[in-house]
Amino acid sequence: MGSTLPCSLFCILVCLFGVRCSANSAAAAAAGNETDQLALLHFKAKITNDPFGVLQLWNSSTHFCQWQGITCGRRHQRVVKLELFSLKLEGSISPRIANLSFLRVLDLKNNSLSKEIPSEIGHLRRLETLILSNNSIGGRIPSNISACSNLISFNIGYNQVAGEIPSSLGSLLQLQVFAANRNNLSGTIPSSFGNLSSLERLELTGNVIGGRIPFTLGRLKNLKYFLLTVNKFSGEIPSSIFNLSSIVIFDVGGNELRGHLPSDMGITLPNLKVLTVAFNQFSGSIPVSISNASKLEFLQFPRNNFTGEVPSLENLQRLQVLLLGSNSLGGAGTNDLSFLCSLINATNLGYLNMQANSFGGSLPSCMANLSRTLQTFAVESNKIFGSVPAWIGNFVNLKILSVADNRFSGNLPSIIGKLQNLEILYVSENKLSGEIPHSLGNLTLLTQLTLNQNNFQGSIPSSLGECQNLILLNLSSNNLTGNIPPEVFLLSSLSIYLGLSQNRLTGSLPIEVGNLKNLGVLQVYQNLLSGEIPGSLGSCVRLEILTMQGNFFQGPIPSSLNALRGLKVFDLSHNNFSGQIPKFLGGFVYLLNLNLSFNNFEGSVPIEGVFRNASATSVMGNTNLCGGILDFHLVACHLKTSADRRSSKKARLIVPVVAGALGALLMFSFLFLLRLRKKNQAPEISSVDSLIRVSYQILYEATNGFSSENLINVGSFGSVYKGVLGEGGQSIAVKVLNLQHSKAARSFIAECEVLKNIRHRNLVKVLTACSSIDYQGNDFKALVYEYMVNGSLDDWLHPVVAVDGNHHEPPKNLNFLQRLSIAIDVAFALEYLHNHCETTIVHCDLKPSNILLDDELTGHVSDFGLAKFLLKDLNGSAIHSSSVGLRGTIGYAPQEYGLGGEVSPHGDIYSYGILLLEMFTGKRPTHEMFKEDLNLHKLAKSALPDRVAEILDPLLVERVESETSINDCLISIIGIGVACSVESPGERMDISDVTLKLCSIRNKLLRN
Repeated sequence: MGSTLPCSLFCILVCLFGVRCSANSAAAAAAGNETDQLALLHFKAKITNDPFGVLQLWNSSTHFCQWQGITCGRRHQRVVKLELFSLKLEGSISPRIANLSFLRVLDLKNNSLSKEIPSEIGHLRRLETLILSNNSIGGRIPSNISACSNLISFNIGYNQVAGEIPSSLGSLLQLQVFAANRNNLSGTIPSSFGNLSSLERLELTGNVIGGRIPFTLGRLKNLKYFLLTVNKFSGEIPSSIFNLSSIVIFDVGGNELRGHLPSDMGITLPNLKVLTVAFNQFSGSIPVSISNASKLEFLQFPRNNFTGEVPSLENLQRLQVLLLGSNSLGGAGTNDLSFLCSLINATNLGYLNMQANSFGGSLPSCMANLSRTLQTFAVESNKIFGSVPAWIGNFVNLKILSVADNRFSGNLPSIIGKLQNLEILYVSENKLSGEIPHSLGNLTLLTQLTLNQNNFQGSIPSSLGECQNLILLNLSSNNLTGNIPPEVFLLSSLSIYLGLSQNRLTGSLPIEVGNLKNLGVLQVYQNLLSGEIPGSLGSCVRLEILTMQGNFFQGPIPSSLNALRGLKVFDLSHNNFSGQIPKFLGGFVYLLNLNLSFNNFEGSVPIEGVFRNASATSVMGNTNLCGGILDFHLVACHLKTSADRRSSKKARLIVPVVAGALGALLMFSFLFLLRLRKKNQAPEISSVDSLIRVSYQILYEATNGFSSENLINVGSFGSVYKGVLGEGGQSIAVKVLNLQHSKAARSFIAECEVLKNIRHRNLVKVLTACSSIDYQGNDFKALVYEYMVNGSLDDWLHPVVAVDGNHHEPPKNLNFLQRLSIAIDVAFALEYLHNHCETTIVHCDLKPSNILLDDELTGHVSDFGLAKFLLKDLNGSAIHSSSVGLRGTIGYAPQEYGLGGEVSPHGDIYSYGILLLEMFTGKRPTHEMFKEDLNLHKLAKSALPDRVAEILDPLLVERVESETSINDCLISIIGIGVACSVESPGERMDISDVTLKLCSIRNKLLRN
């Protein structure tokens, strides 16, 4: 008995203790469960939009461990994973998430969450994975995340997080992934990151982080992905980093790094697959050891200062991309290209670019054995000689072949016609001779062909007419003879350039030239062409440069050329033209250079427009001209009397009479010219030398006292009125600034500053400005523009409807082709502002109401009140010269502007993308249907490619559904709109590409 009692008591106590412990555990678990449930409900409350209804199922009808996106631990039924990715959730992250104390995984990537990362996340001591990438999160990285000592993966890529990287994060010894690419991070990489001994991925691409790369990163022995692309890093890369043998991707492109690459880097980095040092300031030679990195697939060195020979790459059998362009490689030696023979085992090589170096020698025959997968072969701007080899025909997958600006000689092999995937062929600026191969007509996908500045002979092959996708053709500066084949002028796709100048072409300009309705530049100067200018040339309404000098053309300038209102350069000099100079040339407001010299023109020289500027106009060598401005030094014009036509004998009898008459006539002429000069100082339109001078009174009378009947539009900084200068005078549009608006005056100054520096046929023309005092003694500022009779694009896309449901005026409607042409007009204007002005100009407020339409429905971009100049400092970096602090209109302004991002051409591209989508869907970006997560960009993107007709403007649906070709074009257009309006600025299309693609679509549409 004595021995059993303690045992029995012990068992009872153990049982009692066990029950008590189980009860306490259950109570604790229940409390923990309640805490987790409340934390999840707080998280749900911060989500403002849940388009898939996932969180609607988070309710008391089911246990929270069964809610979608939730994973609980088996033992305690506490939340260990919260995974709600790719659900288009909007809202913010609740700080109460910190109460999920057992949480190990928080994955919210691919949503539209905003605001900041809650600092309370630092309380999640068990957290291992934090993924918030591809949202709209701003703020800074909380420094107390360093308390999450178990953190393995940290990914906040593709957000708007700013500020410096906290140095405290260097204590996360378990961290394997630190990804913060595509944010607005600044400062430097903390040297404490050298303590992250487990780190495998360091991704900081697309920020503004600068300074030197810390040498402490050389301690990261497990590092595989080292991506610092497109930042502001400077100095040399620490040598210790080149000893990290685990690195697979090494990308430091787009920085300001300098120095030499280590000679043994191919040995110390044996696992490399990607090596990119492009767009930096590296110098020295390419390391010979690079071939030892046999796993390399991408080797990218362009835009540096590398010199010397390219070493053998024979062990790089996996190589797909080799970019060496824009360095100083080679020495014009005969063996400079021998390294190409070492690439014959790279069976996946697709891109080989060596342009803009100093490579000499000839293309080695071993290249015939290179990979048939080659798509790009570019060696332009080197010193390569010899022939263009016939084996080039082996590369049937080539899309780009550029051998321009070298010393190639001999014939262009006809086998080049086998490259039927070729899109770009540049062979200009060489010493090639013989005839242009007829086989080029087989290259039906060609968009650009340059054969200029060679010694080609014979006639232009008519087979070029088969290249129906050409947008640029340059055959100038050769020895071509014969007539211009009409087939060339049947290439309606030509939109950028057609160059036939400086040859020995004969015959007349074919009447088919009128097919080139979209051509921007036509040059046929210095040939042996003759005959008259065909009237059909007036159909080429998009011409900006037309040069025909140095031929034997004759006859008058046809009146049909009055339609070429976009001309900037017009040269007819050194021909046999006759007749009078057409007055309509004085109305070409964009004309910067007019040369009519050394012809047989007669009569008076106009005094309007370009004719007022002797430095922009030349009429010398026309002996029968008179009048014009005094700088032309021509005789005054006068009418011949009957006395002038009498016989010399009779004339001698009345010399006194004639002398007296002439004296009177001279006096009259003097008074007439004096009066004429005074008259020319009166208000009158001048596109070159001066602006019309207007006062408040003149504008007040022109607009009938700024009456509401003349009101056209009301904008952010003022109102626009229609007016007429004088009785029967020119129609104008007057923008009166509302100077009570704090930024209106700055807008006025900005618009004046922009408009005085730009001239383009798709930009609205400012006639003058007025800064004066009104009748009440208040400051008055106004801008005067050409009046656009067809109003704004907004008027056509969204006609005003009266309360009774009727239109105030006959309903306006733009057909498919008209909308596309207007879109191209706007693209041309943006391309000019971004790429062709002396200083890049960003419009900052592109929208339909700022696109005005003339009588031919040609689009003109207007309203530069928010524009910015992007100046350059001494280092070539952008300096933003601002006009006004505002940055566009809601719906059209890109997201980065609202978050304080710098103004850039990418912002205009975003606005253009939204504008393009609006033009073809008929929906404003502020349409009431766009709520929560849905916007115009996402609507269009979701419809591609099969459901585009569902989102189309109803006015276009019928024709699109009935014509497959139009539907295909529409898909391409919507695709461009989507590509322009993506969230990330760097991923948006370039405006030059937009212009090319839209012109190509229109050409395809016209052909069909």
